Amino acid sequence: MSITLILVIVTGLISYQAFNDPGLKAKLLHRPVAEHRNKEYYRLLTHGFVHADFMHLGINMYVLYIFGEFVETKFVYTFGALQGRMVYLLMYLVTIVAASLPTHFKHKDNAYYSALGASGATSGIIFAFALFNPWSILLLFFIIPCPAIVAAVLYLVYSSWASKNARDNIGHDAHFWGAVFGFVFTIAIHPSFFSEFVHRLTNEFPF
Repeated sequence: MSITLILVIVTGLISYQAFNDPGLKAKLLHRPVAEHRNKEYYRLLTHGFVHADFMHLGINMYVLYIFGEFVETKFVYTFGALQGRMVYLLMYLVTIVAASLPTHFKHKDNAYYSALGASGATSGIIFAFALFNPWSILLLFFIIPCPAIVAAVLYLVYSSWASKNARDNIGHDAHFWGAVFGFVFTIAIHPSFFSEFVHRLTNEFPF
């Protein structure tokens, strides 16, 4: 069984339990005030395993499964079966934390701020996929065909804008920083991934 599928199952089980136990959800949320004042730093990780509702959970787990399986396979091919899976798991878990750090510092005195969901980590997974397959066609909003690299740039631009202007209760900061961290982490663990990316970007232009 792949690490990706295990993450989907574990996240689904924890999220489902939290749907039925508000107290559990409250304990696992990303709450900068609690992290800062009470040193509950575990929340920086645990919030990635709880979701607001079934739609929120379903979208994140669908994205994780579709893109994560490819990224995990690439890591296994590059590093070997055991090491590749461990590096992939490390990437996913650290990206959850990294994506939430900006809001931790931004809202550490805001008692009304909280966040949950795996969106920061799945954004990192998508950007790792875009690193490996810049010209692969993705469907924006499940409808509009768009090359992965173009979708990635648009995603960053929108997330940056929305983090400052949108009032939609979505963690755009986590999306932005999760995406950036996933891209950078993947290059950092194997720098030749970047040269492969540049080669594909410049030599496999499909149009």
